[in-house]
Amino acid sequence: MSSSKPTGPRQVPPPPNSRAGNSYTRFIPREELQGFASWTPTTFGEGIEAAPVPPGVSRPQPEAPAEPPPEQVQALVAASRQEGYRDGYRDGLVALESFKQSFAQQMAAQVGQVVQGFDREMGALEQHMAASVARIATQLARQIVRSELATRADLVVQVAHDAINAVLMSAKQITVYVHPDDQPMIAQGAGELLAARGARLVGQPTIARGGCLIESDAGTVDARIESRWQQAVQALGTDVDWPLADGAAEA
Repeated sequence: MSSSKPTGPRQVPPPPNSRAGNSYTRFIPREELQGFASWTPTTFGEGIEAAPVPPGVSRPQPEAPAEPPPEQVQALVAASRQEGYRDGYRDGLVALESFKQSFAQQMAAQVGQVVQGFDREMGALEQHMAASVARIATQLARQIVRSELATRADLVVQVAHDAINAVLMSAKQITVYVHPDDQPMIAQGAGELLAARGARLVGQPTIARGGCLIESDAGTVDARIESRWQQAVQALGTDVDWPLADGAAEA
């Protein structure tokens, strides 16, 4: 008959040369380990339930934090208000500065447009005033010339004299056309010059008093009063014409 062997842990003698008094240690085989599981940090505390509370026993509640004293509450409120005031004041200054810059830009743009419009209007007004002044001055000069021609008819002698001298010396067949009322004065005052140049003096009603028209084989010299007047007003930049009919009527 076979005798049963004990199934308890197998005793292993200590290793040789071990010091006396040391804790006894041995290697535990895997087959002797039962209900063993390796522990990891992620499994720590998992699956642990609070111990049940016996009937009739209340679970202790955590104590509520003590309220701060009124002085501390007032100090905290005052500090919060002061901080809010500072934040609001800072934000208000930033908003005000932004508004001032935006308002300044808008005002600068509007003022610039107003100034440009004013400059354009002033320029147009100055041009209009200059044109008006030049026109009025020209009209006044026309009245003065007409008055001079009416009171000093002998001025036509000098006009005829200057016009004949403007003709080339080599010109032939010279004819001087003047108003019939000016013909006697020119014949008397410039007779010698007409004879020296071999010029012929002819009365022409279409020639306004105070002027003359010279024709020759070398060209034409237009000394009529309306032609000289037109040259003068063109230099002034105006368009005031010489009234031929009025001048002839007044003559």
